[in-house]
Amino acid sequence: MTNTESIRPVSRRRFITCAGGATLSLPWLESFANTGKGKETIAAQRLAFFYLPNGITRRGFFPGEGDRALPKFAGQNNVWRFAGKSVPPGSHPITLTPTLAPLHKMRKKVSLITGMDRTFQHGTDSHAQCASCFLTSVAPYEVKNSAYPLTRTLDHIAADSIGQSTPYSTLELSCNDHKNNIESIYFDNMSWYGTGHVAPSMRNPRKVYDRLFGTQAHARLRNITDLALGNARQLQKRLGSEDRQKFGEYLESIRTIETRMDRIDQMKSELAAAKVKRPAEHLPRNEYIHLMGDLLVMALQNGLTNVGTLMLGPERWTTPTNWEGILDKPFSHHAMTHAIGNHMEHLLKLDRFHVSAFARLLERMDQIEEARGTTLLDNTIFTLGAGMGDGTTHQYNDLPLVIAGGGGGTLKLGSHIHCKRGTPLANLWLTQLHALGIKREKYADSTGTISEIQA
Repeated sequence: MTNTESIRPVSRRRFITCAGGATLSLPWLESFANTGKGKETIAAQRLAFFYLPNGITRRGFFPGEGDRALPKFAGQNNVWRFAGKSVPPGSHPITLTPTLAPLHKMRKKVSLITGMDRTFQHGTDSHAQCASCFLTSVAPYEVKNSAYPLTRTLDHIAADSIGQSTPYSTLELSCNDHKNNIESIYFDNMSWYGTGHVAPSMRNPRKVYDRLFGTQAHARLRNITDLALGNARQLQKRLGSEDRQKFGEYLESIRTIETRMDRIDQMKSELAAAKVKRPAEHLPRNEYIHLMGDLLVMALQNGLTNVGTLMLGPERWTTPTNWEGILDKPFSHHAMTHAIGNHMEHLLKLDRFHVSAFARLLERMDQIEEARGTTLLDNTIFTLGAGMGDGTTHQYNDLPLVIAGGGGGTLKLGSHIHCKRGTPLANLWLTQLHALGIKREKYADSTGTISEIQA
């Protein structure tokens, strides 16, 4: 424990001001925690979502389905109902299937939620309502004169309460930088201000970085760590020893992101110069997803936002994508789900990679210390999920969901919660609002909360 009594108090605002010609938000530091006798910093509550497009391959993700027969394509608007295994409703020990195995280190801070359903509102393609209505706050057919049961989404509703003290009330990120917009905005966005009013996602890591750290005005001296450190060293020595180390690690993590972005920029320039014939999407998929995830965590860590969404790709788009290090050539994720008999192993590899990318963020967040001996993960509700229970059958029931974090002590995790048939997904969203201290009797078509994860 750092002896803060021997350290002359310095506010975060003054520290940032002395950083000079760059805007640098800071992580939680103990030297800033106690501003007066009897006063102690309380960590902010965060909410984040990690969205998987095109559903998942059930036999790799769901416990007890490893020998499940491969389904046949069910048709775009024929939303199929999967009866599910005979798992009794309630709380069970968590079983980490091959797809979920990357979560092993974090198994005590995650819960697998199965059995939750959505209702498909007939009138659109089934993929069109997957991401777009995943977080919606209205029940099916409730919005008149609209083909979508869609209005203000959970991230913005939560941000109305927990996102008003941060520079950005919400942060919307997407790992889709395709240029061929072959589908409407409903296939490619999960965050909405209201009916018909999309909260557009940011897709370029460089632009996300510039927005978060305000470096566009410093194009010639782009690295924010160099700009900030120029005048911050005089105050850095006034931090406690543990905080000096933490501050150094924080700056190094930013510098690492900068280096990776430079490497991606160079790669894209070399591809363009060589005129190599490749699909429209150039970025190595694993690097792209990891980088956008790191930017989300950085924004949550340093107080730029308390609410964020990360959509790993669009629904239904047929554009082949490069999966360097995962698959041996470009594939269309969506197309593979419609021919699962030929691509099951490919799909299982992608699903496992997506879960491993999520696990990587959880592990990193659990190493970021915050007030009162907690971590960033302890103070976050982070949900991995998809709007379809299976990409081949287009089913809207028994969705794949993993809840991580602790909600500041409001959630109890480490188990597999199987909900009784017909439990609306909205029950989970209502539970999360309550965990954040947001009192609301109903959310969309909710029928209650999930008591098994409520502390």
